[in-house]
Amino acid sequence: MSDNSLPSPHDLPSGATTDFGFRDVPLDEKKPMVRAVFDSVAPKYDLMNDLMSLGIHRAWKRIFIQTLGPRPHLSLLDLAGGTGDIAFGWLRSGGGPAILSDINAAMLGVGRTRAVERALVADLRFLVADAERLPLPDRSVDRVSMAFGLRNCTDKDAVLAEARRVLRPGGRFHCLEFSRVQVAALAPVYDAWSFQVLPRLGQAIAGDSESYRYLAESIRMFPDQDTLATMMRKAGLGRVSVRNLSGGIAAIHSGWHL
Repeated sequence: MSDNSLPSPHDLPSGATTDFGFRDVPLDEKKPMVRAVFDSVAPKYDLMNDLMSLGIHRAWKRIFIQTLGPRPHLSLLDLAGGTGDIAFGWLRSGGGPAILSDINAAMLGVGRTRAVERALVADLRFLVADAERLPLPDRSVDRVSMAFGLRNCTDKDAVLAEARRVLRPGGRFHCLEFSRVQVAALAPVYDAWSFQVLPRLGQAIAGDSESYRYLAESIRMFPDQDTLATMMRKAGLGRVSVRNLSGGIAAIHSGWHL
């Protein structure tokens, strides 16, 4: 599938809407609203990730980076890569050249600063880009990763199609995302943490409760494990697999460009 086959904003049906957390908003308004959220949270994003997940996101990301299979001859495109954790882990684990991409310049700016501090810029390229319409050639990278970013995209099917388009045959797409809890006993505790504690933490640490309320709501609106796996297959990815983490609080979805 080539980039030209994807719809432009002008092709969208009049009056179309989508979710922004639990709210229904006009389709063309979601991207600027999401951008405003991440403009707000960028300076405290890494600290808040630690607080929101009690540090567990670091273990999830280590597992995710191992799943990517870093090798010196392989290249990585990290979508919604923001502050750089996945791209940095890829490079430190022996992966080849990486592209750290994000639609949000503020998040990417934090990532660039962190890369300089860690002396990781030599094999790292920075790209401000919309994951739904990537300015990259067909079959140009070996791995595409996306950690905690797909749920914020307006057209998730377009993102998956673009991931497949830029992958070389034999390449793999891997998505780490919050998912549907599989352990019933965890659900009430997780809900209380998400909707009562997180907004208060956001207000106390980042001075912004509403952005963190949106983030909690966006997790609940995201497709469950089976639905996302089906979406990946429809995008043309094969050998799709799912690995639940922490009882399904997060999950890794993987698929191949066969």
